[in-house]
Amino acid sequence: MVTIALDAMGGDYAPSEIVRGALEACHQDRSLEVILVGDEKRIKRDIRKPLPNLSILHTDEVVEMHESPSQALKKKKKASIILAANLVKNGEAQAVLSAGNTGAILETSVLTLGRLKGIRRPAIATSWPTHKGVALLLDSGANANNKPEHLVQFALMGSVFVEKIRGITSPAIGLLNIGEEPNKGPSEIQEAFQMLQKSKLNFIGNVETTGFLAGEVDVAVCDGFVGNMVLKTAEAVSEFLFDVIKKELRRRFHTKVLSGFLKPTFRSIGKRIDYIEYGAAPFLGVNGICLKSHGKSKAKAIKNAIFTADQMVKIKILEEMSTLVEEVKVE
Repeated sequence: MVTIALDAMGGDYAPSEIVRGALEACHQDRSLEVILVGDEKRIKRDIRKPLPNLSILHTDEVVEMHESPSQALKKKKKASIILAANLVKNGEAQAVLSAGNTGAILETSVLTLGRLKGIRRPAIATSWPTHKGVALLLDSGANANNKPEHLVQFALMGSVFVEKIRGITSPAIGLLNIGEEPNKGPSEIQEAFQMLQKSKLNFIGNVETTGFLAGEVDVAVCDGFVGNMVLKTAEAVSEFLFDVIKKELRRRFHTKVLSGFLKPTFRSIGKRIDYIEYGAAPFLGVNGICLKSHGKSKAKAIKNAIFTADQMVKIKILEEMSTLVEEVKVE
């Protein structure tokens, strides 16, 4: 039985939606167990029918979304994310999941679980829809500045994740850049380009954001500042366009009628770009399975995130990454 430690107090809709997602996952798959970490009284309000594979670890401390991660973690030694990570460290759970403060989750996971041997910088790996399916973008927010060796390690970890989780043999790797030429971009990118060319990875070269969205690569590699800006811009543009289209369709009678016929199409498009479908982004490079769900996650997203964590445990992805870390030597 796989056990997931779930931070019940993290996220905009905690604990209600977090608890609902856990209940749905535990009901759907009785072979996994979820430990809800948080305020027991508030959690129990949302559990109408207890399940044998769902339990609670009480704490009344939580790192809020607006708090400084480092300061909050120093003051709140029993914060829900800390206790959840400790369950993995002590072997009582095999994965930790939270929709809370990203910085707090990353800092806690690194300090509590450490890094995989040989990995210098963990990275947030985020799935994003493309014209050909789904691509992985990393780092999408863990590190603002990276050396070429770090970018190469991101490529290695992303390649293992996509191959093992999505079943894509020899996934195509690209460096996110302002142009496809090898001499484009900062010196770190250019040096990483040369290193990736010499690696055993399926590196196809630089890729622009248009190429990333077109599905030219299975894994796009960049530093955390760039990755986070790309994702937030893409999310904002998607929401903006949907809002504009809806308003325009409501302006005239004939377009209102047309909008009724287009509703199934809009639902299909919305499903493709909705983070709910992907559940959570894993922190790759941490010596333990740690996932971060979107702060606005509701029950379905949490349920999907639990299943992603369960899958990562079962395929022994940490062991797979550890065996391939020697591909890149970091001084």
